[in-house]
Amino acid sequence: MKTQQDDLSKPLTIISSIIPPIGFFLFFKYREKAPNKAKKAFGAGLIGIPIGFVMGQYIFPFLKNLIL
Repeated sequence: MKTQQDDLSKPLTIISSIIPPIGFFLFFKYREKAPNKAKKAFGAGLIGIPIGFVMGQYIFPFLKNLIL
């Protein structure tokens, strides 16, 4: 059963997507006490990996060339 205590807040979900190691840390922190919260943190961390790859490989160099 999903309760308010077992739901990851929106700011933590966003931070977990932007910085995937934080999402993985939150997963291990909450995996026994709040499994739904842990699952959401882990999913956000997994989603953040390809987003970070795309940003690092394609978008940031493109923006850097536009500025310089």
